[in-house]
Amino acid sequence: MITDRQTKILQEARDFAYAELKDETSGHDWWHIVRVTNIAVEIAKQERADVFICELAALLHDIADGKLNESEEVGLQKVEQWLQNHQASEAEIAHVLEIVSTMSFKGDHQQKNISTLEGKIVQDADRLDAIGAIGIARAMAYSGHMGRPIHDPDLQPRENMTLEEYRTGKSSAIMHFYEKLLKLKDMMNTAAAQKMAESRHRFLEEYYE
Repeated sequence: MITDRQTKILQEARDFAYAELKDETSGHDWWHIVRVTNIAVEIAKQERADVFICELAALLHDIADGKLNESEEVGLQKVEQWLQNHQASEAEIAHVLEIVSTMSFKGDHQQKNISTLEGKIVQDADRLDAIGAIGIARAMAYSGHMGRPIHDPDLQPRENMTLEEYRTGKSSAIMHFYEKLLKLKDMMNTAAAQKMAESRHRFLEEYYE
């Protein structure tokens, strides 16, 4: 049961995320937040997880993203300060920060361990929005944002990348399929997300073919 205090925090978090991300053009915009939040809440209910924590972390997850800040640390500090100023408890703050600091895809062998069901759910929701039709559109938008081509036949998929290589190395939208998107179906944490990923993954494969 979500309390009145938590309901107020969620509404203020929506307002905060909208203000921060409404003009974002990299595919990490307000409507990405809406989709991820809706998916996270749906999975949380199926998995009997803490819906409040899942919804709050989903709303704030890209506020902390290192791609949208000077650094990941700066982003996490922004989220922590916001939570402290909006009546979140110490336990809620710690849980949300753990989720948003560990959920991002960081290239091969760079994944951080997620210790809670709620963290796994929010990560699944974010990954589900990276595949299927919307995932393809977001990949194209991000490549354009980064000045990368849709396709370069001279580029080969990169394996065993560091985080720096994954984020800043030479790539293309099509290479992003190999390097991330086509891997995500098998990286889902929850049974609900695994089922949801199947049709989205098939769409990726059919599009690429």
